[in-house]
Amino acid sequence: AEAAELRARLRSVKHTVLVLSGKGGVGKSTFSALLAHGLAADEAKQVALLDIDICGPSIPKMMGLEGEQVHQSGSGWSPVYVEENLGVMSVGFLLSSPDDAVIWRGPKKNGLIKQFLRDVDWGEIDYLIVDTPPGTSDEHLSIVQYLSGAHIDGAVIITTPQEVSLQDVRKEINFCHKVKLPIIGVVENMSGFICPKCKNESQIFPPTTGGAEKMCQNLNVSLLGKVPLDPQIGKSCDKGQSFLSEAPESPATTSYRNIIQRIQEYCDQHHFQEEKII
Repeated sequence: AEAAELRARLRSVKHTVLVLSGKGGVGKSTFSALLAHGLAADEAKQVALLDIDICGPSIPKMMGLEGEQVHQSGSGWSPVYVEENLGVMSVGFLLSSPDDAVIWRGPKKNGLIKQFLRDVDWGEIDYLIVDTPPGTSDEHLSIVQYLSGAHIDGAVIITTPQEVSLQDVRKEINFCHKVKLPIIGVVENMSGFICPKCKNESQIFPPTTGGAEKMCQNLNVSLLGKVPLDPQIGKSCDKGQSFLSEAPESPATTSYRNIIQRIQEYCDQHHFQEEKII
């Protein structure tokens, strides 16, 4: 009965994309926020961003929604809207202060994730983006299990170029294979820094083992693209603004737009194949 309820609620979701990383601090929430902004740039598309990073919800800050509250109606919880076609849900909206710590064991976290999927009235959605915490544990198993009734287009995995990060990303790829979660591809974040004055590129995190490109070749996974460091990304996140519209000329914006286009193409292809099977 529970599975049927979740399936009924998620029937109106066309595409679901999970954003994963093996490590914290590699820019996963930043990528999720910008992916949502990039997809919502097409006003004909309805986009939803679900933050299931229960202990470190940074999406409200990045989307400029700090201090907002969730409202309940007869049809469930209403998401908080950034634009008319971009809704957000996060545990951050349920806390009395952004400094409050969520000190919960696994079952309570899983219960909230289920509630987000079952009780939030998203309406008809083209893209549901799910920002996950780092790792391969409770929250990840829960979201894959709860979404198994609906379909997941796949996962985008975020890494930085150095081996310390890649080591954990290999575990994440292994996790996806084990739970039969398709991998859309890998994004290499903080991939070099182009000096705004002299235009020289420096490797802040040197790819000592060949970076994400070599890892993707070895593991037969797509590399969606590389995003260079840009100080404006951090500033835009702190202000709750979209970096894509704040710095349209940045090389990082070009990279993001290309990656977002590739994700859209993958989802369209996935949808087309599913319709053929049906």
